Amino acid sequence: MIATFQSPGAMLNLGVISLRWYGLLIAVAVFIGIWLSQRLARQRQLDPDVIADLAIWLVIGAIPAARLYYVAFNWAYYQEHLDQVVQIWRGGIAIHGAILGGMAAMALFTYWRRLSFWQIGDVIVPSLILGQAIGRWGNFFNSEAFGAPTDLPWKLYIPAHHRPPGLLAEAYYHPTFLYESLWNLAVFALLLWLFGQPRYQKPGTLLLTYAIAYSLGRFWIEGLRLDSLMLGSLRIAQVVSLAWIALGVWGLFRLYSQGKTLPDWQSH
Repeated sequence: MIATFQSPGAMLNLGVISLRWYGLLIAVAVFIGIWLSQRLARQRQLDPDVIADLAIWLVIGAIPAARLYYVAFNWAYYQEHLDQVVQIWRGGIAIHGAILGGMAAMALFTYWRRLSFWQIGDVIVPSLILGQAIGRWGNFFNSEAFGAPTDLPWKLYIPAHHRPPGLLAEAYYHPTFLYESLWNLAVFALLLWLFGQPRYQKPGTLLLTYAIAYSLGRFWIEGLRLDSLMLGSLRIAQVVSLAWIALGVWGLFRLYSQGKTLPDWQSH
């Protein structure tokens, strides 16, 4: 029998100090990501020091964008609580916002350094999806981002004060954090396999494959969640996922069916 999941709480107590699990997991993901990306960069004959420099840009671009994205799609609340807009420690960041902010930062960095956006992206995305797999466990510790009520053997217990209005009598929910974490690990394995295949080393291949593979899983999992960011009647994460799938398919078609390269800074 598979045990029911139950969060031990958002804080890790170490005696003299207490740490938030979410922050700790993000820090671990960043350090592992830098190490892995530098190893992959060496295999592609890229300077690994570039990755360390880029990491600073990615953090600066991703975190504010993740918060602004979340606030934008919850503006009905935040326009009445403007003092909470910058209070990121209260929760409320969106991975799609973080990815968009990080990609914008990477575009600026590669333009400034006259590096290939697609080559750098290909050595970054395995670390990105691994970091997403790790970071999703922050939702577990915070008892958030869960799905609809369920009686499945791997159900997730949610304390009453974290349950949605109207579902206070329901104690067990889909552990969508787990679904996405496992999906992301599978995408990570796929990207590492592709990285080692000589016939799939055209610049942009891994970045575009990431856009498709991650978005396929996210589109399905988002349909189970109860806390989706909405754009009218649409789940915004599903809209973004469909757009990324279309972009990824277009890019791979251009690379492998038309035999063309992708627009890049190094070509100008």
